[in-house]
Amino acid sequence: MNLQAFRRKPLMGIVRGIQSDDLEPVVEHAIEAGLETLEITMNTAGAPELIGRAQEISGGRLTLGAGTVLETAALEAALDAGATFIVLPTLVEEVVSICVERGVPVFPGALTPTEVYAAWRAGAAMVKVFPAKVFGAEYFKQLKDPLGELSLLACGGVSAETLEAYARAGADAFAFGASVFRADWIASRDYVRLTDAIRQLIAAYNKVSCARGEAVGGR
Repeated sequence: MNLQAFRRKPLMGIVRGIQSDDLEPVVEHAIEAGLETLEITMNTAGAPELIGRAQEISGGRLTLGAGTVLETAALEAALDAGATFIVLPTLVEEVVSICVERGVPVFPGALTPTEVYAAWRAGAAMVKVFPAKVFGAEYFKQLKDPLGELSLLACGGVSAETLEAYARAGADAFAFGASVFRADWIASRDYVRLTDAIRQLIAAYNKVSCARGEAVGGR
């Protein structure tokens, strides 16, 4: 993962529980919508194979990583499959340490100020504040006031309607999963709604970034 590129378009999709037959259309439509960063969670059946296949499908058009990496065996499997960044729902110090040693951007999860700071000190590229909706957007301002040097990824509760509030409160990046990569949309092959949802999130981010002269476009 190129962290500088991610910071320019800090939107991360999360795919969990996807079936192999659905992978190619979901990846292609996500790319068509303008998404550039996607994680496949390691608690998805056959996750390493899906990550490898997604790399083949995207052909470099998408930055792919692994999520829900909770142990070193899963980390090694993800990296062997081609994951270029690692995401955790919590801080697993051994996993984070290996990522830091190998120069792999890692996004450990945390919620309380103590957890957030511990994850940052462990070497996080960004700390995933999860689940963000528990305390809402204003919580990011409360974290950033004393801990302003930290980079925070909002996850859990991010939508086109809430993204602006998270950004203005201090969130540096935004992750979204089941609200966009909905199982019912994928099962019914309703890819129009999936692409529209991604485009709406990009538009919501553009609304904030335009004020800073940093607009990022969809496709």
